Amino acid sequence: MGDIFRSLYSVRAGSFKSMVAHRDGRDHVTAFHLVGETLGADGICADQYACDVIALEDSLVCIMPFELIELLCREVASVQRHVHRIMSAEIVREAGLLMMLATMNADERLAAFLLNISARLQRAGYSPAEFHLRMTRDEMGSYLGLQLETVSRSFSNFQKASLIEVRGKQINIVDRGGLEHI
Repeated sequence: MGDIFRSLYSVRAGSFKSMVAHRDGRDHVTAFHLVGETLGADGICADQYACDVIALEDSLVCIMPFELIELLCREVASVQRHVHRIMSAEIVREAGLLMMLATMNADERLAAFLLNISARLQRAGYSPAEFHLRMTRDEMGSYLGLQLETVSRSFSNFQKASLIEVRGKQINIVDRGGLEHI
């Protein structure tokens, strides 16, 4: 946070969380970034990064200097379209998060979160039904605007309803339709 914006970063392996600090010192998770996704777009508008980004596991990024991206955008239309898609995806993600926080109860938020992670992993070529969540329940709660206890309770409710199986951080979506119904 606050560093001069110079580059975008493509996640090649691993996962990350973006976070900002409240005035009272508490941290708030604003995003989770998975393989194939881009980090750093938050720095474009003010020429400095607006949040901290922390690896959740051993991770690898490809550094893409923005000056070179801008040059390529002027010369190669497909690169320009890709950069526009990246920025549009950020806008859509932010709008979706605001809608979720404003209109959904705890179970709905967690179900939407799990389905979102599932879809993103599937786009990256991984199983949409079985995956390992690298973030803690507390980090999920911070992102979803929920207390740790509420996140844990929702996970328990989903498991009791046979929607998911949970083994630590390992998730198996058993009843995708049921999760979507929530």
